[in-house]
Amino acid sequence: MNVQRFSYLATTLLVAFGAFASGAQSQSPTQSPTPSPSEGPTESDYLTRVRRLTFEGRRAGEGYFSPDGRIMVFQSERESGNPFYQIYELDMETGEGARISPGVGKTTCPFVRPGTGDVQYASTHLDPQSEELQRAELELRASGQERRYSWDYDPHMDIFVAPAGGGEPLRLTDAWGYDAEGSYSPDGEWIVFSSMRHAYDHELDPEDLARLEVNPSYFAEIYLMRADGSEQRRLTDAPGYDGGPFFFPDGSRIIWRRFDEEGLTANVYSMKPDGSDQRQLTDFGAMSWAPYVHPSGAYVFFASNKLGFGNFEIFIVDVEGTKEPVRVTFTDGFDGLPVPTPDGQQLAWTSTRHAGEGGQIYLGRWNHAAALAALEAAPPRVHNSTENPAHD
Repeated sequence: MNVQRFSYLATTLLVAFGAFASGAQSQSPTQSPTPSPSEGPTESDYLTRVRRLTFEGRRAGEGYFSPDGRIMVFQSERESGNPFYQIYELDMETGEGARISPGVGKTTCPFVRPGTGDVQYASTHLDPQSEELQRAELELRASGQERRYSWDYDPHMDIFVAPAGGGEPLRLTDAWGYDAEGSYSPDGEWIVFSSMRHAYDHELDPEDLARLEVNPSYFAEIYLMRADGSEQRRLTDAPGYDGGPFFFPDGSRIIWRRFDEEGLTANVYSMKPDGSDQRQLTDFGAMSWAPYVHPSGAYVFFASNKLGFGNFEIFIVDVEGTKEPVRVTFTDGFDGLPVPTPDGQQLAWTSTRHAGEGGQIYLGRWNHAAALAALEAAPPRVHNSTENPAHD
């Protein structure tokens, strides 16, 4: 791994995290609106002692924990000379951090391998135009212009592994097209990921060529490979963007999200690791994405803008998708990309609740008992006509 260390506002972080871990009251908690009891549940029913973990850089997000909970890996825009995301680690005990990606190009979606501490992530650093693209983006921002933030499905994006003991990253995928959004199985033997290679491995008809120009994510499907990059195989085959896959804690299933053909709405699905028994768990008629299973295996966190186009909140739903999802965040702005700690007692997520320019990572104490009770009391999920049929 790259061992470039950075100052991570260690004193502030350690004081906040130490107070959080010990149960002490903080002097400056992030405040959430507090409705009267008659208005129903509040955020504090599920999340308490909420603290901001990342401060440095324009934005940060997608924080994922090592199996022992000591390390969090995440993406952040903070490198001088590179306006795009790079991958970092944070020691949750000491507050020390380091960049673990090359520092060139664009990166995303880190995940720690169980048993070894290796970190897989996606990167474009082998693209010979990487530095030119960085300069162009910096010049655009310096001019006062700015693009609306959107995800870039760069076909140079491939999956790499940074060895825990150091050394150059090892390339796992080399198919032309976006390969990213990878995560390991609980035993560390497999990686599930999203790929758009299907858009480039055969001749497209005029209709699909037009789709590729406007919405390349339409071609994204879920793939599986061994941790060394071998035995790559496709698991899904449906119109629309399939991505963001993760294994269940026991490895029995995979959770992911699927967009509709127009890319306007998305829902959470689960399937067996061989791609069979695909089940739809949500049906909001909105963008429901970024699912992650609680370590108990009882329910799934996800984010949705059900309450308004720009207002993403975090919800939970039972793993069978039989109940109406329960809302757990109640703060204006973006709350998404929820990831619990391995012990299930805390929740990390990306939020703009600080009213900053970009999202940053937050951590809060999670009330598992309240979540179970709320799901038990939730009414059955109403299935509507937009629901996709299961695929066996």
